[in-house]
Amino acid sequence: MQTRTVASTEAQNNFGRILNDVIQNHTRYVIKRRNAPQAIILSLSDFENLLNDRDEQTEMTRIVRELTPVYNLGETIDPQNGNHA
Repeated sequence: MQTRTVASTEAQNNFGRILNDVIQNHTRYVIKRRNAPQAIILSLSDFENLLNDRDEQTEMTRIVRELTPVYNLGETIDPQNGNHA
């Protein structure tokens, strides 16, 4: 199972291809907007497994933690692009 990251505009422009990849290959997609992860697309069967399988829950938690930005106290983030100012 592979996880790919795409910009929201790419996901919008290629939704059919992404959906086919999710269904046929069980690829998970992290959708970013302004360089920040906003959503995950995964197949229904992967979602059901996630709800019922501890290993799947651990894997999804790892992915979310890996993609969640870590900010230092007092650090300023540019709201336009999500980058450190």
